[in-house]
Amino acid sequence: MNQRPSLTELGAFTAIVRHASFRIAADELGMSPSTLSHMMRSLEERLGLRLFNRTTRSVAPTEAGARLFRSLTPVLSELDLALADVGTFRDRPSGSLRINAHESSVRRLMVKVVPAFIARYPEMHLDMVTEGKLVDIVAEGFDAGIRLSEAIPQDMIAIPLGRDGQFLAVASPGYLATHGTPKTPDELAAHRCIRFRLPSGKIYRWEFERYDQELRLDVSGPMTLDHMGAMVDAAIQGLGIAYVSIDAAQEAIESGRLQSILTEWTPPFPGECLYYPSNRLVPAGLRAFVDMIKELG
Repeated sequence: MNQRPSLTELGAFTAIVRHASFRIAADELGMSPSTLSHMMRSLEERLGLRLFNRTTRSVAPTEAGARLFRSLTPVLSELDLALADVGTFRDRPSGSLRINAHESSVRRLMVKVVPAFIARYPEMHLDMVTEGKLVDIVAEGFDAGIRLSEAIPQDMIAIPLGRDGQFLAVASPGYLATHGTPKTPDELAAHRCIRFRLPSGKIYRWEFERYDQELRLDVSGPMTLDHMGAMVDAAIQGLGIAYVSIDAAQEAIESGRLQSILTEWTPPFPGECLYYPSNRLVPAGLRAFVDMIKELG
């Protein structure tokens, strides 16, 4: 290897792997796809390694490319944090803030926190990625994540996001009038239930708790969905009983389109938190976002 790769090349390489696309990575980097492709070919030649498997339809890292990506991601992230820390000497935070969260969490933040943050810090860019599965935010290049407090690794700093969480069994008034209202979780076996598929592909088992008794039930019904908003819509249409988060169902409950049932079996639990590594520099933009959550969340 005659010449060490530049930070521009390494950053471009990680962008391609993250997006699995030369075109999207080129858009992010502000260059043409052909320029980016030429840069990567030059990088591969100097390293003496093929970093990508390319077809006309897809791009994916080779085994060597995947290993390089895993090694580079925390290094480049630390560099970004160091530069961001220096940037705190400026009057106002600027740059990009990447957050990984569930869709429902992002939508809740959109009500007050995000609009106020963007208005106060116009030089900041929020990059919010929504997905159901729990990811390693450090390895995936995120500044922070949002998840239930019980799912957050112990070596992270966690900032509570408002109220406690709660899951509710809900159904439309019409469904309950026709099929009756279950008084205990066991009675759900006689009802039409709308099942939820987890990001892993597994079907979620409904969880109930009362006093010292805990139940996890495999329910059956006319349909399985992988989106809580769609489950709420299905329940409103009278297709069955859904088991969803209070955030997803609250508007429909308040409007009378849904009724919550078995509430004594679904107690609140510690809610969601924004979390980030405790052993790394905290960029100014993230500090400002945390302050905004504490102020408005």
